[in-house]
Amino acid sequence: MKKHIAVVMGGTTSEHAISIKSGTVVIDNIPNDIFDVKPVIISAESWTVIHKDNELEVNQTDFSYQYEGRKYVFDAVFIAVHGAPGENGVLQKVLDKAKVPYTGCSAAVSELTYNKHKTLEKLRPHGIAMAKNTIIDSHSDWNSKSLASSIGLPCFVKANKAGSSFGVVKVNKLEEMSAAIKTALAEDNEVLIESYLSGTEVSIGVIEYKRNVQVLAPTEIITHSDFFDYAAKYEGKSEEITPARLTPVQLQNLNAAAKKIFNILGVKGISRSDFIFKGDTAYFLELNSIPGLTAQSLLPMQAKHAGIALGDLIVDMINSCLKNNIFEA
Repeated sequence: MKKHIAVVMGGTTSEHAISIKSGTVVIDNIPNDIFDVKPVIISAESWTVIHKDNELEVNQTDFSYQYEGRKYVFDAVFIAVHGAPGENGVLQKVLDKAKVPYTGCSAAVSELTYNKHKTLEKLRPHGIAMAKNTIIDSHSDWNSKSLASSIGLPCFVKANKAGSSFGVVKVNKLEEMSAAIKTALAEDNEVLIESYLSGTEVSIGVIEYKRNVQVLAPTEIITHSDFFDYAAKYEGKSEEITPARLTPVQLQNLNAAAKKIFNILGVKGISRSDFIFKGDTAYFLELNSIPGLTAQSLLPMQAKHAGIALGDLIVDMINSCLKNNIFEA
């Protein structure tokens, strides 16, 4: 009998539409002769499953649903939700309570890595190079001049818990700071402010595949925008070169940093980390624990370069979580 698999997508943030695209790609790459796959769509209003062309409510207590008087449960869940509640640990806590195995990070690791500032603080004692930064929230008594003086200009203002470059603004002049912070606060109640690093930008995937942690070839980002923003990521306004044009020393340093970060944070499944090079040093920007899997996404491109078909990676992730069956209390 085929295992009953949910591919959960959507979410309650600005990344909802991108997540739907990723989830659709995942479903398209799962062989129907191996698994019985159902899409589960999360929105701010509901959690629903598509079963025999019927849209049914998912019980969030035990992650089950009812159809014609019968209760259906899932053997495993593939999480393709970018942003909340898939990347911040909330969905994982529901699944842990229901004792349903899932792909990717644990609830605790998801909650950590979704918080950019806490991730940086976790990594700081381990010698990971990073930009100078500070954090404020919606209740902070902040001053644009003091922030600019402390961090320097230009700088980046980022929603602390968000993805796909939503709530990210590059501030070049002091008078732009206030509006940038308001933009970030529209996405999250905390704002991370980082010094600007000028150099080669790269993104690198680290995956667990066939029980081994594997660092993929990095992608070099050449953006036609001021930085790698939403338009650059999803509207073709950038060049993405895989593998990145790095020196052997730069590549060695990047691979070591990416794998070290993966292990320190306790990441599982797949991840993608972003870096900026200054000289031979790779400065860590952030880690995405549920990277995009759309046609425009970087990780599938990097996996392909390594000779790993996306479908094989997805099936391996599902099989891995079915075997592990470890739940957090």
